[in-house]
Amino acid sequence: MAASTYHTDVRWLGEHWGELRCGNGPTFAFSAPPDVQGHEGVLTPEDAFVAAVNMCVMLMFVWACERLRLDLVSYECHAEGTKVVALDRTETFERVALRPRIVVRGADRKRLERALEWARKYSLVANSITSSFVMEPEIEIQP
Repeated sequence: MAASTYHTDVRWLGEHWGELRCGNGPTFAFSAPPDVQGHEGVLTPEDAFVAAVNMCVMLMFVWACERLRLDLVSYECHAEGTKVVALDRTETFERVALRPRIVVRGADRKRLERALEWARKYSLVANSITSSFVMEPEIEIQP
């Protein structure tokens, strides 16, 4: 089995501010969400978690479309993570739902559904979470 290692570094900047440096280069300011003493307008760990699932599934869908020779016209996806707080105040994501809007040209629905299955099956991030994961696609097939 092949292995890869990914790195990030975080640094506290005071109050509820931090800086994230990703191993691939970009740096982001981050904070806790505003409802838990954080700041608006910046990345939060919760946003990053939901975004990681959304980005990974999209990239695997693009990969699957290439393999299945689907003519992908557009892909946009709204993702929603539902967080629950237990009685002891521990928090978990209970569910992550992706709602992609997909437009392909000249494809049969069966191949498109296979591409969606492969996107889910081969998504590292989606495979690594313990919360429920669902995809509710809106599909348009153009002639």
